[in-house]
Amino acid sequence: METLVNVLHVVGAVFIVGPMAILPMSAMRAIRARNAAQVGLLARSTNLFSLLSLLVVVLGFALMGMTDPKEKLSMTTPWILISLILYVIAIALSLAIVVPTLRRAAADLESAGAAPAGAGAGAATVVAAPRYPAIAAGSGIVSLLLVAVVVLMVWRP
Repeated sequence: METLVNVLHVVGAVFIVGPMAILPMSAMRAIRARNAAQVGLLARSTNLFSLLSLLVVVLGFALMGMTDPKEKLSMTTPWILISLILYVIAIALSLAIVVPTLRRAAADLESAGAAPAGAGAGAATVVAAPRYPAIAAGSGIVSLLLVAVVVLMVWRP
């Protein structure tokens, strides 16, 4: 059973947490292309994957509970505690800054008469919306925090 939970935890990290970090980068491309519909969809997707990432944490707790007691893993084990703190900061930034800013960018683009879905490559040269730097910074910090969590999970100092 421990092996199954471990596999689910890792698969969840790849297929849930990965998109949580990557989708805002695709949204920035859609902002540059002035595609309001795509930005809105990516905002909803980022929100969904951010919430689903809680499953990865639950699986991590389950895995921690199944480990050999000789390993003495607990919430206060330094690498686990630091990982949790970094993850909480990452999900808070994603849900409180990145997702709402993506939603506002989609609304801004829509009200400005953004290009329809499937607009040509020429639309990508249009200057990005003013919210672009906040999305770039927020999603970049989220990604760095998630990379630090992965390093701690693998390294287990």
